[in-house]
This record gives sequence, C-alpha cells and structure tokens, in this order.
Amino acid sequence: MLGAFLSLILLTVGGILYLKLGLAEVRADAPPSRLEASLMRMAVHSSVRRHAPEVANPISPTDDNLIAGGKIYLNECSGCHGAPGAGNKDDSALNPPAPRMAEIGTEYSEAQIFWVAKHGVRRTGMFANGVWETDQKLWTVAAYLYRIKNLPPHVAEEITKAAKSGS
Repeated sequence: MLGAFLSLILLTVGGILYLKLGLAEVRADAPPSRLEASLMRMAVHSSVRRHAPEVANPISPTDDNLIAGGKIYLNECSGCHGAPGAGNKDDSALNPPAPRMAEIGTEYSEAQIFWVAKHGVRRTGMFANGVWETDQKLWTVAAYLYRIKNLPPHVAEEITKAAKSGS
C-alpha cells in the first residue's frame, strides 16, 4: 500500500516537474507527441459526451436544410475542416490539426456537434461560435455535418458544386 502511494506521489511530482521545467512542447508548428495527442483526444471526446445534452435537433434534415447547412459549412468551417472534394491541404501550422470533416465525417451526435460548434474546444483553435451565431444556424450546420458521409446524392452534388465555384 505504501509503495502504491509513493508511486502516485512520484508520478505527480514528476509530471509537475515535466511541465514546470518547460519540457512539454507547446509550439503550434510542431506536432504533438502520440501520448499528448491520445490523451487530448480522450479528454475532448469524454468531455463532449459528458457535457453536451442529448436533445433533438429542431432543424429537420430536409434536402434544402442540408444544402443550407453545407453552404454555411463551406463559407465558415471549411477553411479549417476542409471542403468536400478538395483533398488534403497543408495544415501543418495548426496542432492539433482540425478534424477533416469532409473526409472523415464525425462520430458525434447532432447534439454533440451543435455543442462543440456553440462552445468551442479549448486550446485547439475551435472557437465558441455561439458568441456570434444563432442556435438555428449552428443546428443547421450540425444537421449537415452529422450526415456529411451519408448525404443524398443530389445534396452532395450541390455542395460539391458550390465548393468548386467558391460560393
């Protein structure tokens, strides 16, 4: 029992010293270590799941609403998260890199997507859009993002066409 307690104290003091001595890399142009990336991913996903209330999206996922959400995404989110059909872009100056939603989609629920868009994620570059955007607009984007990998073909075509035309 004493050994476990001493080990816990040693780990805590070691962790504090690691941080206090400036050994943790904080530059945005240097990728995080695997351990840091793994711990942060776990912390973010766990926090979002705990704090985002599971409420129904008041925006119906009609084709028109999905297209509207896709256009909002193109105009306001794709600079960091990527546009459909645009492929990879150099985001080496952003660490951790923003999730490439157009390529990988998301495992979050619509309510969780809305919560992240509204409140942001600390120390990631994902700002709190709820400060200046309406809930309706954020829910519209959430409806689109939740279905981004499973959109009706004509909706996906409309968004890809808008992405290529820059509108």
